[in-house]
Amino acid sequence: MQDSHYKLGIIIPVLLTPILLYAVLQILPTHDDWASMTTPDFRPFFIKERFLFYGYHWRPFDSMIGYVAGRNPQLLFPTFNHLLVVAGHLLCTITLFRLLSELRFSLFSKNITTICFFVLPATMATVLAVDSQNQVFALTCDMIAFLCYIKLHRARYLVWILLIFLATLFKENGLMWALICPILAFGFDFIDQKTLKKDLLIAVGIMVCYMLVIVITPKDIVIHPDYEPGVMKVIGNVVKFLFTTFVTVDYVYLLHAPSRQLLWAVLSLLLTLPFLYLIWVRNWRKMINKKILCTLICLVIAVGPHLLTVFSMMHTYAGLSLLAIIIAYGIDLCKPQTKKTVIAFIVFLTASLAIDAHLINESIKSGLVGQKMAKEAIQKTGHPVKSAYVIIIEDDYPKLSSFCVIPVDAFGWGIAAQYETNYQWPKEIQDTTIERSADAMKRACQMAKTSNCESVWIVDHQDITVINNLNHP
Repeated sequence: MQDSHYKLGIIIPVLLTPILLYAVLQILPTHDDWASMTTPDFRPFFIKERFLFYGYHWRPFDSMIGYVAGRNPQLLFPTFNHLLVVAGHLLCTITLFRLLSELRFSLFSKNITTICFFVLPATMATVLAVDSQNQVFALTCDMIAFLCYIKLHRARYLVWILLIFLATLFKENGLMWALICPILAFGFDFIDQKTLKKDLLIAVGIMVCYMLVIVITPKDIVIHPDYEPGVMKVIGNVVKFLFTTFVTVDYVYLLHAPSRQLLWAVLSLLLTLPFLYLIWVRNWRKMINKKILCTLICLVIAVGPHLLTVFSMMHTYAGLSLLAIIIAYGIDLCKPQTKKTVIAFIVFLTASLAIDAHLINESIKSGLVGQKMAKEAIQKTGHPVKSAYVIIIEDDYPKLSSFCVIPVDAFGWGIAAQYETNYQWPKEIQDTTIERSADAMKRACQMAKTSNCESVWIVDHQDITVINNLNHP
């Protein structure tokens, strides 16, 4: 992998994409996948929720994807969603290669870094999800915005602002690159200090304009309790951010209690450490400079909205292009040790692919659990019903991001059953959760007697109990 005209950083991700897509297409929706706006939507195209701020999001592209999926749910959902996510991840990877070129990294460094970005286990919570195309395309638009910011002259500010706004319509954290672009450009000497101050004021203006649009746009604001900030929550989010961003390990084997195999977790960590040591630790003194400090500031800004509200493994993706810049810089510092770097990278790549395969397998298994529960509910119900009441006995079974979810979350609170009937029935689903106790099932059965729904589905971990025709002829 010596410097040459071969752009392996693009070629290898392109060759790996069909394999990744084949694997990802086997993953069924779970948890938030069932509740996002990218699920099949059967409402008319011209509704305010599809174009304006709604709930606590302004993501018109999510809503349009849901509309497309609703044209033929069994064919398009989640296949269409997965196609968008994987294609977006590849586009993001190619854009990263171009960004690293503009930042004047060597071809050797660009190749390794771009391949690394494409296969990093830290990307998998995003790449394997059904509803994460917003994160992927927001980051891609933001990186293109930066490229235009440093390359264009006449239309520089107009294109920069439009692309930042476009990224924000994919996902709100796309707005952060209004600040990131001038800071990163200053760090790599594309602009001077005077231009930095001026453009940071413009960036603040962009953010204020966005907030004004939110304020004056007709909307229904619903703030989810999980989005409320708190000191302990922020500290926990920072810990998650540092772990998922700077450490590569098999998360399932390490963190998911029912799947825990510490030997394999430690082995995955040991295989990835030499590469991480070479690029970050070995030359750490040389990395204390304006370029890296500005990049680190940008990294914190990129994930800042998630650190203050909700941070999960999926949100790591927002900062990974900036992490890639740090990796590329570290690799260039290792150039006198090229052979050692290549060997360490090959070991890292092998371990990362093995971790990715494990995470994909766990995600497939979680989706199949939800499908099995949905089919069981349909079979036990025995005939179409207009309404179903889902009573969930609180489940304290351990979960891990979107890889290992609680069965009821895979069941989607009953929505998975709607999907299995091609959304023909039940048309209405109500749900409630009761505390787990020795008499929880008895209480659930008593609640079922007072329900006005045609069928009641009691969910106890993976088991479904169906009670039909309570108050209906």
